[in-house]
Amino acid sequence: MQHAIKTIGAALTALTLSLFTLGTSHAQVTERVKVADPYLEMRTGPGRGYPVHHVAERHEFVVIELRNTDWFKVRTVSDTGNDKTGWVHRRQLATTLTEAGVAKTFRDTAIDDYLLRRVQIGAAYGRFSSEPMQKLWASYRLSDALTFEGSVAQVQGVFSGTDMWYGNLLAEPWSDQRLSPFLGIGIGRFRNFPNQSLVGATDTDANLANATFGVRYYLTERFVLRADYTLYTAFVSDQRSQEFRAVSAGLSFFFY
Repeated sequence: MQHAIKTIGAALTALTLSLFTLGTSHAQVTERVKVADPYLEMRTGPGRGYPVHHVAERHEFVVIELRNTDWFKVRTVSDTGNDKTGWVHRRQLATTLTEAGVAKTFRDTAIDDYLLRRVQIGAAYGRFSSEPMQKLWASYRLSDALTFEGSVAQVQGVFSGTDMWYGNLLAEPWSDQRLSPFLGIGIGRFRNFPNQSLVGATDTDANLANATFGVRYYLTERFVLRADYTLYTAFVSDQRSQEFRAVSAGLSFFFY
């Protein structure tokens, strides 16, 4: 069991590192806008900690080339070919004009990312029939309303430990909402191993089915809070099955 606990711990550590790594991803954008304010400050990097190295003046055109969360990489357009590149925050670009001369609208890019999400990776903690449970999952959005999700979970009980791994098909009819309920069903495997101190106890290895109900809440950037209630059924023999109820809450990270 100690080996399994260490494995879960290592997986959680790897998940945390991956979240921060994935958070630095960039999106390609190409559009030309006109500066309407007296000036547009261009920084050397995507953050307020980077210095301003160039200022684009009013009526000057800049080309939006790249996006990193709420920061945009832009390039000035010069007849002499002496173009300058730098990073500008979304709030500054919201005051620019399109080539048609109308105000450029920049919806919160974080919401755009949320609507385009495809893959999610998450971790949760909860209770499995009153015993502590840890869970990791990864999911892929098949359509606006359907998602396939794979999960691994471990329960560390007083008298035994349990490992589970299963796949679920989730229905999420309001996936474009910040608060979004979902339903799911799935199948997998269930393995229970009693403590070595229990004389005569044997391991249980069985097929597993589950039904789940939960809710997601979009927090900010690429993070989503999740809570769920799940009914597990382990088919321990042809004549006997066992049911377990579990609740869990956790945090997931999405990308596309």
